[in-house]
Amino acid sequence: MKGLEDRGEQLARMIKEKIIKRETSVAVVGLGYVGLPMAVEQAKAGFLVTGIDKDTGKVEKINNGKSYIPDIPDDVLKNLVEKGCLRAHHSYNLLHAADIIIICVPTPLKMMKQPDLSYVLTVTREVANHLKPGQLICLESTTFPGTTQEVVLPILESTGLKAGLDFFLAFSPERVDPGNKNFKPEDISKVVGGVTALCHEVACIFYNQAIKHVVPVTSTEVAEMTKIFENTYRAVNIALVNEFMILCDRMGLDMWEVVDAAATKPFGIQSFYPGPGVGGHCIPVDPLYLAWKALDYDFRLRFIDLAEEVNNQATEYVINKLVRLLNQHKKCLHDARILVLGVAYKKDIDDIRESPAIKIISFLQKNHADVVYHDPYVPKFKIPGKDGTYHENMNLSAEEITRADCVLILTDHTCVDYQWV
Repeated sequence: MKGLEDRGEQLARMIKEKIIKRETSVAVVGLGYVGLPMAVEQAKAGFLVTGIDKDTGKVEKINNGKSYIPDIPDDVLKNLVEKGCLRAHHSYNLLHAADIIIICVPTPLKMMKQPDLSYVLTVTREVANHLKPGQLICLESTTFPGTTQEVVLPILESTGLKAGLDFFLAFSPERVDPGNKNFKPEDISKVVGGVTALCHEVACIFYNQAIKHVVPVTSTEVAEMTKIFENTYRAVNIALVNEFMILCDRMGLDMWEVVDAAATKPFGIQSFYPGPGVGGHCIPVDPLYLAWKALDYDFRLRFIDLAEEVNNQATEYVINKLVRLLNQHKKCLHDARILVLGVAYKKDIDDIRESPAIKIISFLQKNHADVVYHDPYVPKFKIPGKDGTYHENMNLSAEEITRADCVLILTDHTCVDYQWV
């Protein structure tokens, strides 16, 4: 037993020394909104980084120094690529050469709102195929507590190698906030939990090289729960303000004025603003991962269920209010021309995942409205489940505004002149 412990400590000491000397190579699997920024930050910190993604289009763009993530300027990416600090590839075979592997793949929901870990499982199996002694594996994909221990660890240990002795395994949730210019990735605290004490130690030292503040926690489960708690907190508070919005509308009150007035209290309140629902890769999805896991403990998370219901109700509220307003002007929804401003799930980004705007447009079209849209960040999109026809961005002009029976603002992009509209 002593020999085994010595082996783990020896491997940990070796990789820690290589990390500090910047002699380790890093592979980031999944080059989306989470993976590419992580790859860039690690390359900026002095590591040799290989990004791996099955999307050859992304791979080609990265290797040509062209960014498809708005938060990453082309010149920053191009500089790292030209210096040889960052490259991209579509093959998992490059995992064997990496000292550190970071998994940043999507964790969506299945049709029945169950966790879909298919991307995590696929990548973990590929990592297992290339696993070697001394490697550090970090999962960053948001998931339910227990995923690292119960799903990832058994696959990796099926190789015969053991975590904490032969390789190191940790969970550190991504905290990317697309479009937020107030916080750079290196400024956002990084929560880290390892499956063993050595795993934890190695992972913390690694993240400390690129991130200003690392927050160690006692286990991967705590780290996993932390991320879901953060997003559940937001989902619940957004639902609260959305429900107030619906009530204030009936009472003839301005909910935005109410929120701004409440925000003058210097303690005990954080401002959330109402909207047409919730969207994106986190808030509509992550709390449902925990709700599903809670059933294993015979526990129902009522706040999560209610928040989902209310936020969906906010989307329906927007549709119903639109129909009411058309009726007041002696217009019906059928054949009404609706100009939608903004289809991204939040302002100043190009991400339409789970966007309530897409759901609203889909409903309007099913009811024979003539819908056009303007979104400077989204040149085209197609509605899931449709025949594949793309909707294309329309230039915003006085003529188009005049033609519309209703201008429906769903995403408040900063670059749009709403006073002019």
